[in-house]
Amino acid sequence: MDKKRKASIVLIHIILIIGAIIMIVPFVWMILTSFKSISESTQMNPFVIFPSVWRTNAFKEVLSKMNFVRLYWNTLVLIAGRVLCAVLTATMAGYAFGRLNFKGKNIAFSLVLFQMMVPSQIFIIPQYLMVSKMGMLNTSFALIFPGLVTAFGTFLLRQAYMGLPRELEEAARLDGCNIGQTFFYVMAPLTKSSMVALGIFTALFAFKDLMWPLVVNTEQTTMPLSSALAKLQGQFVANYPELMAASLLACIPMIIIYIIFQKQFIEGIATSGGKL
Repeated sequence: MDKKRKASIVLIHIILIIGAIIMIVPFVWMILTSFKSISESTQMNPFVIFPSVWRTNAFKEVLSKMNFVRLYWNTLVLIAGRVLCAVLTATMAGYAFGRLNFKGKNIAFSLVLFQMMVPSQIFIIPQYLMVSKMGMLNTSFALIFPGLVTAFGTFLLRQAYMGLPRELEEAARLDGCNIGQTFFYVMAPLTKSSMVALGIFTALFAFKDLMWPLVVNTEQTTMPLSSALAKLQGQFVANYPELMAASLLACIPMIIIYIIFQKQFIEGIATSGGKL
């Protein structure tokens, strides 16, 4: 290996290390701030990084104010419901758009693409009216409702099915399989990596969703973590140690999920070619 190549590799690693440090700084700042006092957390001195005394008062206050067991459960229901619905509907819709021929196919898929191109906030009012008319406000169903179908997932799975060879369907048809059997036993298992990628994206988007839970669920017993954290923000003053302590506790479920499904996470992102 020549010196020029070695220098380029070293430079690339230095850039990656600097990028990793920049990304991890907010997380470290959150952890350190959660152990500080209010006065320390609002100091403008950039050289005061660590707390003078490591306090756990913020964690005690947050745990006394917020029912984290209930918040974890509501968030888990939100994530699981949206992932299940997104993967199920996108898999079937993607197969229909990618492999079947029917009247209005191009027009219907154009509507799917149109939904991807417009901001999701446009649909909040009609979705709220639909949930309200059904009498499902302040319920788990209200949290899951926007994720019953997904335009992004439909597009992702359509591309995955279009990448499979036609010979698979022809062989299944020769073996006597109908459309449903071909889909369930031949085509769907081959798009597992795309389903995993969609599940990962959907879980992350559901965990970070803030506006919709704030609109449809106003009761403490039905709030997920995102909207409960938003309620901690005061109108005129903010207790930053408590905010950071609550944020740190809120990160725990996603950290555990990532540790458990780290292999599937990396494979899904790499296979789909997507980025967060």
